[in-house]
Amino acid sequence: MKYSFLVALLSLTTVLGFAPSKIHRFTSGTATGSQLMQTSLDSSSENTAKCRRSILTDASKALSIATLLFIPTSMPLPSHARLEAVNKPDLLPKETDAVIIQTQKFLTSGQVKRMSDMIRSLEKDTGFRLRVLCQNYPNTPGLAIRDYWDLGKEGQKDDKYIVLVVDEFGGRGNVLNFNVGDGVKFALPNVFWTRLSGKYGTTFFVRENGIDIAITNAIEAITQCLRSEDGYCTNVPEQGVSMRSLGL
Repeated sequence: MKYSFLVALLSLTTVLGFAPSKIHRFTSGTATGSQLMQTSLDSSSENTAKCRRSILTDASKALSIATLLFIPTSMPLPSHARLEAVNKPDLLPKETDAVIIQTQKFLTSGQVKRMSDMIRSLEKDTGFRLRVLCQNYPNTPGLAIRDYWDLGKEGQKDDKYIVLVVDEFGGRGNVLNFNVGDGVKFALPNVFWTRLSGKYGTTFFVRENGIDIAITNAIEAITQCLRSEDGYCTNVPEQGVSMRSLGL
């Protein structure tokens, strides 16, 4: 699970039709005497590297939500696996302001109402936008949610969003997958999402407690952290909190 936040890059390459054979780690250090001899090449190499990084960064920001909708964050796909991008706006709900979309019914109507009220209250009080998509790939609106929820668009200033995508993927992986805007990462860093999916999204937890409890526990944990006095979490809070702390 510690590599779960490489999903944006891995899923991007998968949707484009290829999978990387290696992931290289680059580190920087103090220049040695031999390195200083390369100063004549540094300028052009650095400019080329910056250009490539800029292109990759823009591309990953624009497509990270779309690719996450179809690939689990905690189960590496085999090299031959290919999941095609989906765009089915006809699967979007008729109402224009739904914060929870279910093309696969994991939550009861009562749970949807309670979680929706909690999510709307969180957004009203803190500005953080939490959205939930329950799907069974390929039965999903896919790319269409970007416009429906106004998320992940290039140059978008409102990046305080969290998209929770719930998919059982045939019981082969973690059911909780997250796409987090840059405006949330200071309050809830990467390690929080890894621990959250590891606590509630595993096949063992779902088998013992039900996928609906996995979803509601995750939503409540996110809400509690963003409403806390510190407004910051690295660990997943324990259950049994008061409704007031959840904004209800």
